[in-house]
Amino acid sequence: MALSWNEIKDRALRFTKEWEGESRERAEKDSFWNDFFTVFGISRRRLATFEEPVKKLNKHQGFIDLFWKGTLLVEHKSKGKSLDGAFEQASDYFHGIKDHELPKYVLVSDFENFRLYDLEEKTEHNFNLAEFHKNIKLFGFIAGYQKRTFKDEDEVNIAAAELMGKLHDQLEDSGYTGHDLEAYLVRLLFCLFADDTGIFEKDTFKEFIELKTNEDGSNLGAMLAQFFQVLNTPREKRMSSLDEHLAAFPYVNGKLFEEFLMIPAFNSRMREILLLCSSLNWGKISPAIFGSMFQSVMDPKERRNLGAHYTSEKNIQKLIKPLFLDELWEEFHKIKGNKKQLKEFQVKLGKLKFLDPACGCGNFLIITYREIRLLELEVMKEIYKGQQAIGIQEILCVDVDQFYGIEFEEFPARIAEVAMWLIDHQMNLRISEEFGMYYARLPLKKSAKIFHGDALAIDWQSLLNPINSIDVIAKHANIYLVNEPAAEYKTVNVQSETVQFHYGGKPEENPEIKFDYILGNPPFIGAKVMSSLQREAVVREFDGSQGSGTVDYVTAWYIKSAKYIQDTKIKAAFVSTNSIVQGEQVSLLWGQMLNKYKIKIHFAHRTFKWSNEARGKAAVYCVIVGFASFDVSKKFIYDYDDVKGDPNEIIVKHINPYLLDAKDVFVTKRSTPICDVPKLSFGNMPLDGGNLFLNESEKETLIAKYPQATKYIKRVFGSEEFLHNKTRYCLWLENAQPNELRQIPEILERIEAVRKFRLASIAPSTQKFASTPGLFRDRRLPKTYVVVPKVSSEKRKYIPLGFFTDEYIATDLLFIIPDCSLYHFGVLSSMMHMVWTRNVCGRLKGDYRYSKDIVYNNFPWPVNPSQEKIAEIENSAKRILEVRSGYVSSSLADLYNIKTMPLDLIKAHKELDKAVDKAYRASSFPSESKRLEYLFDLLEDYLGKIFKS
Repeated sequence: MALSWNEIKDRALRFTKEWEGESRERAEKDSFWNDFFTVFGISRRRLATFEEPVKKLNKHQGFIDLFWKGTLLVEHKSKGKSLDGAFEQASDYFHGIKDHELPKYVLVSDFENFRLYDLEEKTEHNFNLAEFHKNIKLFGFIAGYQKRTFKDEDEVNIAAAELMGKLHDQLEDSGYTGHDLEAYLVRLLFCLFADDTGIFEKDTFKEFIELKTNEDGSNLGAMLAQFFQVLNTPREKRMSSLDEHLAAFPYVNGKLFEEFLMIPAFNSRMREILLLCSSLNWGKISPAIFGSMFQSVMDPKERRNLGAHYTSEKNIQKLIKPLFLDELWEEFHKIKGNKKQLKEFQVKLGKLKFLDPACGCGNFLIITYREIRLLELEVMKEIYKGQQAIGIQEILCVDVDQFYGIEFEEFPARIAEVAMWLIDHQMNLRISEEFGMYYARLPLKKSAKIFHGDALAIDWQSLLNPINSIDVIAKHANIYLVNEPAAEYKTVNVQSETVQFHYGGKPEENPEIKFDYILGNPPFIGAKVMSSLQREAVVREFDGSQGSGTVDYVTAWYIKSAKYIQDTKIKAAFVSTNSIVQGEQVSLLWGQMLNKYKIKIHFAHRTFKWSNEARGKAAVYCVIVGFASFDVSKKFIYDYDDVKGDPNEIIVKHINPYLLDAKDVFVTKRSTPICDVPKLSFGNMPLDGGNLFLNESEKETLIAKYPQATKYIKRVFGSEEFLHNKTRYCLWLENAQPNELRQIPEILERIEAVRKFRLASIAPSTQKFASTPGLFRDRRLPKTYVVVPKVSSEKRKYIPLGFFTDEYIATDLLFIIPDCSLYHFGVLSSMMHMVWTRNVCGRLKGDYRYSKDIVYNNFPWPVNPSQEKIAEIENSAKRILEVRSGYVSSSLADLYNIKTMPLDLIKAHKELDKAVDKAYRASSFPSESKRLEYLFDLLEDYLGKIFKS
């Protein structure tokens, strides 16, 4: 076990006294380095070798002065020799070293001076022998202490995930699968971490694999089985004949190594991967990486079905800081200097209870635990300022058993449990460093309470109540999670949803015990891809309310949380896809949250785009919503100028379901516009099997042969033709003279093909249109009309609209608004309408999905604009069309791409925006949020007038 820093410092001072003035390299360097390792309580013979032979780049034989494979290379010189030259000589050895044995540090010395190179951090530290005791923390990697820097994209984290993914694949390909494989990998993860953080003596697990197993991997499985058995056996119960190397390992317990697992058959490649894993510095790896590791070993289909998207540390902070962390730190700063209040505050931290009801591999719990421990550390530093603490165990309050999780899959649930032990150990090392004494919680006794089951079928309160019997806590499922007196969790198949298994006594109920915070990122599964069981679960949470079968899976976690936190001070927050604050889902979800359960939104991150450290990164458009059943005076909206960037914090008094500082007005489906404007409808549906359409060549050939056919041919636009400037034509035969058609056989052939196509359909509604085979099924051809794409790219500042006359045909792949004027075109092309659409419409991935019933029919138009203002809008709209017409070879997709939009078109739109803004109010709108707030207030006014009438 690691020595305390205080003891190491004392040893360093004695080392300096012993070796000051020494200069004889050949005579004394070996003794010097033996004593150097002794400073840290480490036997050099166990870790490193002298004069390690290696082939240099020039093919000459070299000898490394001291080599600790995978960690440290030392080059020693006589006093006064160049340390620069020593480092160059050390670098020459790298060519002949195996990849997994390459050092992370190079140390050069001449007895009097030291220079330490950290090759991962690319740093260099210089000091002399007299300053050694002041620089001992640079050698935390020897002592078992590790400095951890948290970053979004840590290369060591990524490398660890990739290597574990490869080991998983190799074992699975060999036939080692299922529960045993999952449990086996979790054990290896723990051992790799323990090897670098003082749980085991430094690198003893790595050394065990290198020295005790065959290079071909043939005995690796058997040796690891024995190793796991040793870790599960208290020292006093181990056989006296046990191998000395194995006997040195500590007793771990914690049920991690208790279960019997089948022994896998390893090969040389698997052994090599495990050695490469052990060469990484696991002390610098965040336990949160295990979520990303899990994602890296799942196949994409499985990942989608489970909705498994893992958050980075940075994005977890976006949720936990406004949910509780900022508030706790603020409380701490207020009571600094008051020892009594600080001790009470620390006790409070030790009583907080956190639940992640879709915890996956535990990322949220891990980072939350780390942050609470860091806060507790600051409290302890204030309380024991200037004092030497007697025992760390006695002054700690926060522990892993305050943290609860529910996870549907077993493998991530087990990873979460182990990862919490690992972050606990990292934080214990941090406290050890601060208070100068080593502390580790071994054997493992307490653990995070991770339940393997269906969060929507489990009574969350039952996780907290002490249970003296086997009590079924998962309901409405074929598999029930049960809790035994010994705190073991098992699954039991039962038929009845009300069955309880009692081993004497009744469950102890304590309604006073509640979770303080509920948090996480429930599964991202859209309504259209849910399984029938998932949809049933959602409908059940919504109590069967109308429309509940059409909402996303994540909404069930919101409703279940709302039920649980009624009449409490519990706060909750979830990361979700932004679909829950867009389109029809808003009224279905938030109508219940606000009206039925009286929920108040306390903070919200508007749409942002996030990914993670895993292989095959998930890129998702998300929001974060924090809520409770009580109100607060100050709320926070985090707004993003760039969805990939950092947010701006806005303090507001109210947050509505669209995440705006506006009243709780719901945009629900409406069959007609809320204002007196033309109705929006679909374009013309052909239902023709393609027989009424012509390309450029077919059109030219037909006209060359039959010039009279010209009047029956019109330019046609679907979404592809409209946005990407593609040319296509159709036969428009409404009001065509039969005698003229008979003179054009090619048209008659096409009409007959349409008739056969419609008759061949199994749908009676299609067959009936076989009686009019020359006509589109739906025919709408007003003199003027506005064209609106059904889907438009998120990369456009404005959705490009069209203003057509009856010379052109729009298909049903576009929306049309018949009998529109340039005024209507102008308002719909403006930023006011764009902002409304962007925040109210649904999304197809990130793209805008326009709709009639939600977007258009609810859009609040200007109230009674004057003729002067209408004329100004029409002139600006006309100018936009003129500018666009000048770019003949460019498509609307080109013109409206934010990166390629021409300057004159940008200016034309800005002029239009000003004109439209004036029609709404005299003063301009400083931001998108202010536009939306105004539009929602206006919508409320329009709705009020409708209700009154």
